[in-house]
Amino acid sequence: DANGVRLACREFGSGEPLLMLNGFGATMDSFWNESFLGILATRYHVYIYDHRGMGYSTDNDAPPAMALYSDDAAALMSALGYDSMNVYGASMGSSIGQQLVIDHPERVRKLILESATYDVRIPETRLLFDIIQATALNASEPSGVRREAEANLLWNGTFDDLSGINKSVMLVVGTRDILTPQAVAVKIAGQIDGSWLVRFKDEPHVGSRFAPVEYGKNALDFLCMNESPPYATV
Repeated sequence: DANGVRLACREFGSGEPLLMLNGFGATMDSFWNESFLGILATRYHVYIYDHRGMGYSTDNDAPPAMALYSDDAAALMSALGYDSMNVYGASMGSSIGQQLVIDHPERVRKLILESATYDVRIPETRLLFDIIQATALNASEPSGVRREAEANLLWNGTFDDLSGINKSVMLVVGTRDILTPQAVAVKIAGQIDGSWLVRFKDEPHVGSRFAPVEYGKNALDFLCMNESPPYATV
């Protein structure tokens, strides 16, 4: 029970907690690559979950908003017994992750943003915007998916708040990502002081589903590293 709804989740591995944030229109069963999760679970206690109204999770009549999804994530941490977690968000999950670290900075240890944008309405993400808008207008789509689409369309973005983030953040993007192109990740990284930017050659949107070993090892490098000498080893 979290933030007025019941959120379904699964957990793998042991160690420091790592909360995974799904992308748009997806469930925890359909979104993540199992090999990718398995690599993360070799060092971390990994939690995946269904956003409100999706998969096995319930919903209520709260107006859809990106801040609502970030509030859900913060409440889920408390329900699982944590004050804070490492966070990995991909696609829409990266938007939720940005909102989470802005609204609830005390909840986030380290943050990874894969295939991210700071706003779906910018010119670089026109294709993504068209897909989300069409979904919102399609009455045959499931209610939870349409509500996610509405939240994206109502979102004011994070660009003006990015420079205030003082957590360890890594941006990850594929050079063939046509939904959230690498130029957007470059802009976000430029706003967050000290952030990492990793670009995977020829990988598409949410490349962790297609190159799970490379993306998984990269995530562990970042999460396990103590950024002040002496560095931790993976």
